[in-house]
Amino acid sequence: MRIKSLLKIPDYRYDVKTIFKWLWHQWKGNQLQAVLNAVVGLAMVGISLSQVWAVKHAIDVASHTVEGDIYWAVGVMAILILSDFALNISSIWIKNILGIKAQNRMQQRMLDRILRSEWHGKEGHHSGDVLNRLEIDVNNVVNFLTETLPNTLSVIAMFVGAFCYLCSMDWRLAIIIVAMLPIFLGVSKIYVGQMRGLTRKVRDSDSKVQSVLQETIQHRMLIKTLESDETMVDKLENTQSELRKNVVRRTKFSVFSNLIVNFGFAFGYLFAFLWAAVRMSAGTLTFGGMTAFLQLVNKIQGPARNLTKLVPAFVSVFTACERLMELEENPLEEQGESIEIPSPVGIRLDNINYQYDANDGDVLHELSFDFKPGTCTAVLGETGAGKTTLIRLLLALLKPQSGKINIYGEKVEQVLSPLHRTNISYVPQGNTLMSGTIRENLRLGKLDASDEEMKQALHEACADFVFEIPTGLDTPCSEQGGGLSEGQAQRIAIARSLLRNRPLMIFDEATSALDPETEKELLNNLLSKNQRTIIFITHRPAVIDYCDQVLKIER
Repeated sequence: MRIKSLLKIPDYRYDVKTIFKWLWHQWKGNQLQAVLNAVVGLAMVGISLSQVWAVKHAIDVASHTVEGDIYWAVGVMAILILSDFALNISSIWIKNILGIKAQNRMQQRMLDRILRSEWHGKEGHHSGDVLNRLEIDVNNVVNFLTETLPNTLSVIAMFVGAFCYLCSMDWRLAIIIVAMLPIFLGVSKIYVGQMRGLTRKVRDSDSKVQSVLQETIQHRMLIKTLESDETMVDKLENTQSELRKNVVRRTKFSVFSNLIVNFGFAFGYLFAFLWAAVRMSAGTLTFGGMTAFLQLVNKIQGPARNLTKLVPAFVSVFTACERLMELEENPLEEQGESIEIPSPVGIRLDNINYQYDANDGDVLHELSFDFKPGTCTAVLGETGAGKTTLIRLLLALLKPQSGKINIYGEKVEQVLSPLHRTNISYVPQGNTLMSGTIRENLRLGKLDASDEEMKQALHEACADFVFEIPTGLDTPCSEQGGGLSEGQAQRIAIARSLLRNRPLMIFDEATSALDPETEKELLNNLLSKNQRTIIFITHRPAVIDYCDQVLKIER
């Protein structure tokens, strides 16, 4: 405890046992690559130790210490070298082909977990930080599971094999060379604790840099219009400066630690060389035997050096695991089959209360309202009154802290849950198109939508302009619908929700960028069928005139 305090080793959210348990769960999908890497590694150990014998035998044959055919001895060396080449190629193939599959699989699993988790209205991590974790930390974990751990098996095998071989030649030297390892094991625990803290700071700083870069690129137009170019570059410099300082601190500690370890290995090698030289001068060791001696010492120290590299690998993967486990802290939404309710569908609020923070009080307080099946409702309220919170509650993204929300039809009424989201189409405020073609954006509403269905939805959404563009449905859109006007993007988003074809539709200021004539035509199209229950979050008088009822939310 005193050493931990002296070296300023911090406490961690997850203990080693918890991290290993999480790693075991992640390893289950990567057994094939891990096993293949282990088999190749063990085969390479066998070839490497055989090469020691082959070199010793060839030298002893050439110096007439033992009898034999020099051509056959060199031929055996050649076969072993070619076998080593083949195993190296196999290792590269396994790493490049199976490795990318393993990384992709884990990224998909993590993304799926994030998408299915509960949402609380305020993200705990910046999107740039999340992307950094899904890219770099996932890569670290996959490499550790599929390469580092299997390679450790071959490292241990090499160490044991070389030690046994050296023991057969000189057991005293073998024991002396190995005797220094307990010292390394004793120091490693202190090294891991300190290095883990430094690595965590580096990774968090790297995430901050990526967050600044992503946010700056994403809002480039705003930054240009505010003439804040230098401000954002300075902000990037400040975050990069923090990253550099943390990298320097970690590098200093790593260099100092490696210097001590390498000094120990160098001393061990020189001692072994002197021991072999003394025996050779005394005539108790052949020249080939001395060569084998030094090779075996290298093959004992080599695995020991690799074990020193294994410690930073453990540090790195512990940090990566912590950062990925944090992304999984949000509990999952209710899982199961979607619950469809026959049209028409209504939603009833009964004394709803919701607050994001106890200090700020209720955003919605004892709100009751009935969005009756087949009706059109305008939801009004000044900024900050709780309209956005109401949408999140209606979409089952949030749960009321008191009161209840029921979704119902003619013969069924149930408490609203994420499983009922299948009954709802939602058009968010602003430009919500994604990069890709108009066709790809529309098919987010219905994956198997035909061209005729898309044409009908675009017509109902007053988006016939799409067919006046030479490339039509295959017109590409850049990020956030770049290449289209706000009004065009809004109408395509509405067409996407119409393709989803659900009995309950929620529009959040979805006509704000439309001219009055287009807005009027769109509303006529949407309300011509009384089968849908429609909710407009709006400030537009034209929308209110078309609605059957009005819900006014006040602070």
